[in-house]
Amino acid sequence: MRETTIHRATKETDIRLSVNLDGQGNFSGSSGIGFFDHMLHAFAVHSGIDLHLKMTGDLQVDCHHSVEDVGIVLGQAFAQLLGDKGAIRRYGSFFIPMDEALAFCALDISGRSYLVFDCPFQNQSVGSFDCCMAGEFFRAFAMNAGITLHIRLLYGENDHHKIEAIFKAVAHALKEAITPCSGGVLSSKGVL
Repeated sequence: MRETTIHRATKETDIRLSVNLDGQGNFSGSSGIGFFDHMLHAFAVHSGIDLHLKMTGDLQVDCHHSVEDVGIVLGQAFAQLLGDKGAIRRYGSFFIPMDEALAFCALDISGRSYLVFDCPFQNQSVGSFDCCMAGEFFRAFAMNAGITLHIRLLYGENDHHKIEAIFKAVAHALKEAITPCSGGVLSSKGVL
């Protein structure tokens, strides 16, 4: 089984995240940010990855440190679990419609961290989740996981739908990319 637990404690957050890449799509625990928990739950269900989160954060400040740090820890878990990135499909892409919104994700588990996040929002927040934190979450995740991650919101009106479509598109693209396959590293160089 590809599973691990990462613990990261700073003066701003204390996070313990258990990740099982071969899970059933279960999410448990809470970040203390209702909408973000809803997105993590959607991410788990649509990726098939189990996430168990136990954390405290400085939510009296705002949601920034908590959301970003969960991205860091999730990225560290992926980097640890995928190691040399051998015997996985490596690439994934997916479109997700969410009512009037349409989001797309393409990614490469390459060891080269990069994020393109082309997703405009209309409002400052959805609940207590600042919309700008969607990009920060995925930046922290991509940089710590060693993933080239392209996310684009093609259109939409409701920011809740837009962000949910983005999280689900990333989840499905990851599900495709981490699927085991025979052989070694998918690279003409033989190494990533």
